[in-house]
Amino acid sequence: MRDLPPTATLRAFEVATRHATFTAASEELHVTQSAVSHQLRHLEELWGVQLFQRGKSLTLTPAGAALAPVVREFFMKLETTLGELREQNGRVRLKVSTTYSFALKWLLPRLPDLAQAHPDILVTLETTDAAIRFMPGEPDVAIRFGTGPYPGLFSEFLFREQIFPVVSPGLLQRLGKPRKPADLLRYPLLTRAGADMVPKWDLWFQQAGVTAPALRENVRLADTNMTIEAALLGQGVALARSGHVEQELASGSLVRLFTLALPSPLAYYFVCPQGVEAQSHVASFREWMMAQSRQAAQGY
Repeated sequence: MRDLPPTATLRAFEVATRHATFTAASEELHVTQSAVSHQLRHLEELWGVQLFQRGKSLTLTPAGAALAPVVREFFMKLETTLGELREQNGRVRLKVSTTYSFALKWLLPRLPDLAQAHPDILVTLETTDAAIRFMPGEPDVAIRFGTGPYPGLFSEFLFREQIFPVVSPGLLQRLGKPRKPADLLRYPLLTRAGADMVPKWDLWFQQAGVTAPALRENVRLADTNMTIEAALLGQGVALARSGHVEQELASGSLVRLFTLALPSPLAYYFVCPQGVEAQSHVASFREWMMAQSRQAAQGY
């Protein structure tokens, strides 16, 4: 680190890379033109490279062009990190990874309760369907949808959803309300792309004691949120996981059909590296998640 110059000198270089003259750079920095020129000369001598071609306008040399984005990224990261630290204001940041649909439909509506119960925890949500390896820079904990447990990690069962048909009041008004599960075979049934995570109509009909022929598909939807949106638009009956339609059922924008429910083959688990679960802010979040999960499971 012998070649690391003062921050003011680096700042002069970063500003000069964005202007055509020393005069313009000096105006942004609120110093004289000669001060900017002196700082850049000092930097060139320290690093042993020419950074600018000097003429009527400033032009970066190849060395200057290579160093400019490095220095600019340094200041951007410094500003971002300082902003985050000021935002925390004594709170502990907790990075939580989960799937997008779970974050949107289940976790996000409950976060105000977490903020009230644990104002010292500042949650950052990151969403992905990919496996997480808990490498440096990755989230601290994860909520994962799967079979569990997860070898080599601390994992704790949260809850298992129920799967049942939901429909918009508008579609029921057009087609009438089905009296028995077999009646659904004459309704447009929304289907999902995917494998294990996707609720299966054939399994639900089997649970209901209905022999169902192969379903005729007009559109196969890509994800949970799209399927629920299609149901809200009255395009068909969706086979939904209970945790993803809580708000819609409560508001009446979707209606559950029949009391029959199929337990999801997969469940939600709290996951983190061994030992991390003992950290006080992680333990507080985990206990809060467990309490929310028990409360949700009672409603399913």
